Amino acid sequence: MSDPKTEPKEVRQFTVGYDDDGIRLDRWFKRHLPDTSFTTVAKWARTGQLRVDGSRATPGDRITAGQQLRVPPAEPPPPPGAKPERVRTPLSADETAYVRDMVIHRDPQAFVLNKPPGLATQGGTKTTAHVDGLLDGLVTDEEGRPKLVHRLDKDTSGALLIARTSRAAAFFAKAFSSRTARKVYWALVVDVPSIEDGIVDLPIAKQPGTGGEKMHIDEENGQAARTRYRVIERAGNRTAWVELQPFTGRTHQLRVHMAAIGHPIVGDGKYGGAAAFLTGGISRKMHLHARRLRVDHPDGGRIDETAELPTHFAESLASLGFDQALGDRLEIEEDKGPPPKAVLKQRAKAHAKSVRKDRKGERRSRGTRS
Repeated sequence: MSDPKTEPKEVRQFTVGYDDDGIRLDRWFKRHLPDTSFTTVAKWARTGQLRVDGSRATPGDRITAGQQLRVPPAEPPPPPGAKPERVRTPLSADETAYVRDMVIHRDPQAFVLNKPPGLATQGGTKTTAHVDGLLDGLVTDEEGRPKLVHRLDKDTSGALLIARTSRAAAFFAKAFSSRTARKVYWALVVDVPSIEDGIVDLPIAKQPGTGGEKMHIDEENGQAARTRYRVIERAGNRTAWVELQPFTGRTHQLRVHMAAIGHPIVGDGKYGGAAAFLTGGISRKMHLHARRLRVDHPDGGRIDETAELPTHFAESLASLGFDQALGDRLEIEEDKGPPPKAVLKQRAKAHAKSVRKDRKGERRSRGTRS
């Protein structure tokens, strides 16, 4: 590599050395201009400022010895007090193996992971272990960093779509926002719904006073939320194994809806309270699993993947005598409009029960005041 031919404040010119013959352009930056982030290189390429022998270049282009690189001036240092750019800590070999073991589908545009329960999708307050932080383990020399497309709750397991390119990320995001992407969940719920095949149509909003950490049914101000449920098998009146298909994508939608009709998901103490935990050796972990993901592919065709159950869920099904083969016989349903009258009646009954419970709590609190 030759020295820059101009001053640092001007466009810089470099000659590719023989030691760099055949490497990717972004790799060249890592070797010779390590303070230049990949985001900056990608921006230069996108705006036409990065050139090889006078032609526009991309970070993934291969370069050869003797070529001339045109590189924009170095980015100015951030102003005093500006938030420093976050630097990711390199993954350990175990972390890389961990995320690669989650992969159940890969193609040039996407990965599908089988996310284990207990692992958050993204980081947050006091959350340092998450899928987003492990995505560097899926990077190869031929591509940039994979991108999250949607989320699963920390304690929900199953199929999670990851985009490998910016084009794929935009395509998949549109599929989820337009609701053409379809997801099928399996869950164990407390007791057995009296209506075995129905739709829950109840609006959802953030519950006041929880900082947005908990949702609730809000008929007046909530966002529209619709869930199809079907009972696959039942264990007497104790519990049912159900298939859930969300027609909307609200936060905690499945958990809130099943609790609202009186059948909280087993292990979901947040929305079901103590009643959500079964005795008889059934795990206290949440029994909600994203079993299947179906979405159109940006290159044509379709991704349609099934994620195997986590150990605790599979053991619970076996303990209750359920036949796992029965679950995949049901087909993905399309949203067919307003719920049937029977479910509307159940909805009204559930809402009335919720109101009575709230009023009872208010009376109890008034009676204990000094």
